[in-house]
Amino acid sequence: MSQIPLKIQLSTLPKTPGVYQFFDVNEKLIYVGKAKNLKKRVSSYFTKNHEYGKTRVLVKKIVGIKHIVVPSESDALLLENILIKKHRPRYNVLLKDDKSYPFLCIKNERFPRIFPTRKLVKDGSEYFGPYTSMRTVRTLLDLIKSVYPLRTCNYHLSQDKIESGKYKVCLEYHLGNCMGPCEGRQYEEDYDRQIEDIRQIIKGNFKSSLNYFKKQMKVLADEMKFEAAQRIKEKIDVLENYQVKSTIVNPKISNVDVFTIVSDEALAYINFLQLSHGSIVRSHTMEIKKKLNESDQDLLQLAIVEIRERFNSESKELYLPFEVIVPQGLKVTTPKLGDKKKILELSERNARFYRQERFNQIKIIDPDRHTDRIMAQMQKDLRLKSEPRHIECFDNSNIQGTNPVAACVVFKDGRPSKKEYRHYNIKTVDGPDDFASMEEVVFRRYKRLLAENEPLPQLIVIDGGKGQLSSALKSLDKLDLRGKIAIVGIAKKLEEIYFPGDSIPLYLNKKSESLKIIQQLRNEAHRFGITFHRNKRSKGAIKSELLDIDGIGHKTAEELLKSFKSVKRVKEAPMEKLAEKVGLAKARLIYETFN
Repeated sequence: MSQIPLKIQLSTLPKTPGVYQFFDVNEKLIYVGKAKNLKKRVSSYFTKNHEYGKTRVLVKKIVGIKHIVVPSESDALLLENILIKKHRPRYNVLLKDDKSYPFLCIKNERFPRIFPTRKLVKDGSEYFGPYTSMRTVRTLLDLIKSVYPLRTCNYHLSQDKIESGKYKVCLEYHLGNCMGPCEGRQYEEDYDRQIEDIRQIIKGNFKSSLNYFKKQMKVLADEMKFEAAQRIKEKIDVLENYQVKSTIVNPKISNVDVFTIVSDEALAYINFLQLSHGSIVRSHTMEIKKKLNESDQDLLQLAIVEIRERFNSESKELYLPFEVIVPQGLKVTTPKLGDKKKILELSERNARFYRQERFNQIKIIDPDRHTDRIMAQMQKDLRLKSEPRHIECFDNSNIQGTNPVAACVVFKDGRPSKKEYRHYNIKTVDGPDDFASMEEVVFRRYKRLLAENEPLPQLIVIDGGKGQLSSALKSLDKLDLRGKIAIVGIAKKLEEIYFPGDSIPLYLNKKSESLKIIQQLRNEAHRFGITFHRNKRSKGAIKSELLDIDGIGHKTAEELLKSFKSVKRVKEAPMEKLAEKVGLAKARLIYETFN
């Protein structure tokens, strides 16, 4: 590797499209990238302050730069893909996997057989696929066999051998699954016409087969051969039923590849749908682990090249959620309305379902990884300095202004830590004043944590809007904790997230896991506070009704309520019943008080 300083290497880069390669001190290739302007793109690595940790590490390791100039950005995209797969640099996303995908093979022979395979043999046979599962292949093969009688034997059906009578029909012929070409009972031209129709069905075009069978059925009906016509009618029904199930959009949409992407901090999921005559003939979702916090645009560009190559796609049009650079000769459409938009939404839905399935699997297999991902996402969504591993949420509760209380719930790593929940009686506030109550409780909570040298949370969530948030901030100011703990407020009506000093709220996606964690915190604080409030009111009722009687204490009052269920029933109970529970002397006191 050249000993030329990086500064000089950067200064001499061309301002043209191309591919750049970064090397470390051992002359090992560690990253490959593409650029519309090589000088501008490569220089940006050394002039920006990179927030993402791995990018900073990558930049520190770079000691050498090489580049390849190409005619266009499209050429750079293709070359980048080739180099990544060939060299597998440490800091690049690797898109290739080792899975062997199934194909449908039409064998290169007289009276071709059709069968599923995972091996491609270069003998002139036709291969359709790859398909993402053998189940899809078998479903398609079952449809073909239910409509067309095809041979399954591996005889070499040359004209000489057939004419010499070397072969005899087998059980498949007698079952009606084969027309007996081995004995010359089916002409090669008829068999080849079937094969051509099957090619079209595999591609999603049922028109040729349906037209042929409908004409054949009409001829048979005109000749009064109704049983034969009925058998043809059943084949038409099979084809039409399969077509209806597989056609999900306008049948005029054909030879189109659809790509969408769903991503988070660590992973991206790219769904690929291939359409032919309105039918989905192929679907695949790729999971990509991010290396350098790559953008959705960059990942989608890489995946389009890789997936189209892997599945041998020859479609000339792409439906994409946004514009990206694609290989030359391809038409890009970003649908806004109609059938095209619907198919794009279907693709995105597939990506989201796949993502959720993977999350659910990770929860079971690797719960720590699942937690790490959610914490990283919350840090990004809420613009926090660190991951909110420890979160506390506050809620006030006072019904009709009585018995004001507050609750504090604690979440650790996104899960409730119930042993650390706390409830508070409001001491310094007269009447229902949510703002003052919030100020008191937040102050008491963190004054105690500081005094006991307990760990502070990374995030405080206040159940309420700007008013409650401002009150909580007053307490943090008094304790000199402003800016040391992140704090947000959540307003119930529209699930608005408020930040200190910002009048414009943040609206998280309703399906966002960050919002779900915050909602769970808020709901748990509300539940915990309401339960405490109800218990306090119940005790208050006991005190005001039963404890005012001289000679009746807490234990007796609770025993009476446990037996009679309410103060009203205690009042209405005869003295004999009261005496059974608390003795004659106390029963007389209670009875005479209420009667």
